[in-house]
Amino acid sequence: MFNIFVQNLVIKNMPRPKNNRLVFEPPVFKSFKPIGVKGAELESVILSLDEFEAFRLADQMGFSQQEAAEEMEISRPTFTRLIEKARKKIADFIIGGKILEIEGGNIHFKNNIIKCLDCGHMFRTTFNDDVLECPSCHSKRLLNLAGGFGHGKCCTNRNQKRGGNYGRKR
Repeated sequence: MFNIFVQNLVIKNMPRPKNNRLVFEPPVFKSFKPIGVKGAELESVILSLDEFEAFRLADQMGFSQQEAAEEMEISRPTFTRLIEKARKKIADFIIGGKILEIEGGNIHFKNNIIKCLDCGHMFRTTFNDDVLECPSCHSKRLLNLAGGFGHGKCCTNRNQKRGGNYGRKR
């Protein structure tokens, strides 16, 4: 009887699992720092990938909070919390002279970016495309930017289920 009570208590107090948010594509750059100061001397600010996407949609793309929330397939209040956290972290990075690192978060990418390690050419691709060589120089030395964040096959399976409105006309 006591065992059942303890199990129910533990289950009821567990937080809800976080849903994955959609990010259009991996960022090209993963970290930023002030010039003239050694990185080892600076504190880091970690911006999650979903915070990065919220910042990109609202402040670079000019989406309303509702449009951006729909794009990321999250609620508008969740988007509001993400954008507020992102802006606070970016302000801390700039004003506090810290390193900004983009990493982590519960996300799936819609698209990918591939970089040729020989000629530097970068190109967008979907996860369903099998890219084996650079379209510019035909090198086979390619860097998968989504793979650097631990994504690939999981995003392929996710993207077959739903789309988004990133490509719509504004």
